[in-house]
Amino acid sequence: MWQDVLESQRGPESPRLSVEDATLLYVEADFNLLRSVAAERRRTINPGNHVTYMIDRNVNYTNVCTINCQFCSFYRPPGHEETYTQTYEQISARFAELEAVDGVRVLMQGGVNPDLPLKWYTDLIRFLRDAHPTIALDCFSPIEIEGIADVCGLTTLEVLAELKDAGMHGLPGGGAEMLVDDVRLDISPKKGSADNWLRVMQEAQSLDLTTSATNVIGFGESALHRVKHMNRVRELQDLAMKKGWTGFTSFIAWPVQLEMNVFGMRNQGRNRSELGCGPTEYLRHVAISRLFFDNIPHIQGSWPTMGLDVAQMALFGGADDIGSTMMEENVVSASGTEKTCALEVELQETVRRAGFVALRRDSDYNLLETPDVGPDVQAFPSPPPLQPATNTAP
Repeated sequence: MWQDVLESQRGPESPRLSVEDATLLYVEADFNLLRSVAAERRRTINPGNHVTYMIDRNVNYTNVCTINCQFCSFYRPPGHEETYTQTYEQISARFAELEAVDGVRVLMQGGVNPDLPLKWYTDLIRFLRDAHPTIALDCFSPIEIEGIADVCGLTTLEVLAELKDAGMHGLPGGGAEMLVDDVRLDISPKKGSADNWLRVMQEAQSLDLTTSATNVIGFGESALHRVKHMNRVRELQDLAMKKGWTGFTSFIAWPVQLEMNVFGMRNQGRNRSELGCGPTEYLRHVAISRLFFDNIPHIQGSWPTMGLDVAQMALFGGADDIGSTMMEENVVSASGTEKTCALEVELQETVRRAGFVALRRDSDYNLLETPDVGPDVQAFPSPPPLQPATNTAP
């Protein structure tokens, strides 16, 4: 029974949750008891009363993409009148805005753009490394690495090595969505199998690049699908730890947005209770992930898709991090999310109201000196509008 399984998860010597037991808890466990035990586990793995956050921003350097994910409203196919590729100078200007507010990391991602050779990326990384040496460059995603490899005729490991040599700090976990091919190949048939994403992430970890694991839920998948996704991530983390690598620093999940994309439109006649993910279901997912990942240190609450109030609730049920300021976001927002950046004061107040101490961190979860930000802090400067398509490839 679920009560026995949940009770076994109390205490520091708890047995590892199996896929079957985690699915049982996901489906049957009392919501409040589940969150309570997940909160205990969070305090065991991350002692203390602090919750971390990061000052960073997203930069979406191009929206040209050939993968055509059905849930993505951001991409435009090559040749579309709304495509763009930012110049190095446009990207650098966004970095300068982050430096002005003591930012420490840029998460730079785009589409799979067949017109950009590897040299465009390595020259960009070197340009940004020289111009903004204090900003960590966490760039691209496994599917972008595969796209670059296809263009230049190298292996993905060789591409990653070239990018690291140029100054790339980490490979974010974008593009994981669901690492269960029954679901994955239905919503993103051109993205390739789960094995591809896992292989590229393993290669990044072997090079000591900072990596994170992500999960998008709400495609109509089952609880078992969701736990199987977590299991693929946990297995890869086991391998990383066995080899002495850092592996994934964190796990971040969020629900698919249905408002403005092909996936939402194709399912308009479907019972919407089968799709998406409400606050209670999301908080259950966070709690399960904290109990399941005995080998990943940090669980992040997702405020961009769920809002700050729900992210705050996640802190009481397993999450120890409330994400980042982001400053700019174009991918999730294209599918209907309205709030795409948060002031530092908002994150601090959200954490404080929950009874925790808010601390700044960097991309590797090192704690940083944290100012006490007052409510009179001005909003971030609005990013300049994206320019029409620019052919910056050599």
